[in-house]
Amino acid sequence: MTNDLIVVGAGPAGCAAALMAASLGQHVTVIEPGRVGGKLHEIGALENVPGAWETGPALAQSVAADLARIQKAGRCDLIQERAVSVAGHDDRAEVALTDGQVLAASAVVVATGVAPLTTGTCDWITAPADLELPPLWRARPEELQGRTYVLGADRPLGTWLRSHPDASRRLHVVYPPADHYKTDEVRHDDRVRLNRVDHVTVTRERYGQGYEVVVEGPEWSRTYAVDTLLGNLGSRPAALEGLVQKAGGYCPSEEQHPRVLTAGDVRSARFQRIVTAQGSGAEAALSRYYTAQAPASANASMAVRKEALRMSRDLVAMIDVEGMR
Repeated sequence: MTNDLIVVGAGPAGCAAALMAASLGQHVTVIEPGRVGGKLHEIGALENVPGAWETGPALAQSVAADLARIQKAGRCDLIQERAVSVAGHDDRAEVALTDGQVLAASAVVVATGVAPLTTGTCDWITAPADLELPPLWRARPEELQGRTYVLGADRPLGTWLRSHPDASRRLHVVYPPADHYKTDEVRHDDRVRLNRVDHVTVTRERYGQGYEVVVEGPEWSRTYAVDTLLGNLGSRPAALEGLVQKAGGYCPSEEQHPRVLTAGDVRSARFQRIVTAQGSGAEAALSRYYTAQAPASANASMAVRKEALRMSRDLVAMIDVEGMR
């Protein structure tokens, strides 16, 4: 077993874990099927990340350079493959990949992030089974035609508005009560019309390319003809098989095997932000490092105590001998 640590996922949390472990002299293997930086590539504008970063792709490029640096130093390997499961054992942790490989290390940090929700997985939406909405974050202002509706008020709404300050198209955002707290950052933007609803029904128009959207409240219902329909539904933890999942599908580290740690937004919703995700990744690697050092420290302390006891006994014996003379 040549790996001290395996990190699954090369987003903000995973890269922070890899960098922290490498800085402690550990050898790390990072498993990432996509681009290093993960969803950073999808963020058009940054406002709350220290370091004067203005866009996600710029930060992703820097993070990728950091990972390349520790690869060049021989402290990290990058495997471009998808992980399917994780398991902890008394003497190791293992990660199984889609190609059949099983990698082992002293510990594993799982930082697989989240996967997007779909209309089929949201109980407040009824829509055709084959409906795949283009995501809001990918939409360009010039592509929005006619009456534009957005399903869901997840965080990318504010990011999109900041990324396109000159966009004039009004966005009609319909969202469930659970998303209400997320609307605070966009509530005063004149380009957004917020509609809190209990249920939405979407059907394709029989003729043309648009949609019919029926929105319902506690005691009311309205029907709209919509030209452009976008998804902004939020996400769910992308948990690997073998992880213990709790409320909302999240996988807290304290619920896992001692050799399996989680980081970023697969661990908790509070680590969805870039900075908190990075912190959780670094903390996971650091805590495992200290845990691994604890037995050695305990053994060293025991050896010192044994030596002190031996010296004490020798001293007592010498005193007894002197007393007999």
